[in-house]
Amino acid sequence: MPGEGRFWRAVFSLSDASKSSKKWPWRRRFRVFRARLQNPAPDTTFPAPMKTLLLPLAALSTALAMTQPARAELKVGENAPAVTGVTETGQKLNLADVYPKQTYTLVYFYPKADTPGCTAQGCSLRDGYESLTAKGVAVIGVSHDDVAAQKAFKEKYHLPFTLIADTDNAVINAFGVSTYPGGRAMRSAYLIKGGKIVYADYKGTTSRQAEVILGVLAADKG
Repeated sequence: MPGEGRFWRAVFSLSDASKSSKKWPWRRRFRVFRARLQNPAPDTTFPAPMKTLLLPLAALSTALAMTQPARAELKVGENAPAVTGVTETGQKLNLADVYPKQTYTLVYFYPKADTPGCTAQGCSLRDGYESLTAKGVAVIGVSHDDVAAQKAFKEKYHLPFTLIADTDNAVINAFGVSTYPGGRAMRSAYLIKGGKIVYADYKGTTSRQAEVILGVLAADKG
């Protein structure tokens, strides 16, 4: 179709400066992609079936571009946030009160209760809970779900630790956890000792979450 080839070359081509760089951030790619979809060259035309394909792609690129941290992610050595959340029981819990009660506190984040990856992550920590507590670890799970969803998730899978219903993203933002559109946290985990972050996993794990944390504990000589 007239202009079709020119359109796709414009969408996927990079500037000379960009070609010379080995890394080009994916968010920038999507911003450029979205801009070219929304403002094509005047002589660019494409048939209705292609428009049907391009509109969802434009929406997807916008959603992905919106995925960003609320603030800088916490790094190892930084102070753990003294932030208050609401547990699956509906009670408020100040994490600053939790940290001193045992040697370690694991605060982990997951996108949505009772979904496959989040269930595997929670069940991993459930199955490894006895070993973790023997090492002095308290476990707290956090997601954007409401109190009812967290309570149901905990009861369904017999999770022996506290879950925080972070519907206002207070805890998520305090830890600088990146979010999906809508406020759902990306999977991540922070191990806290003496009020400071001693380990941070910015991608998180699912079925190996307990195994990974136990490995970190075994290597901690402090």
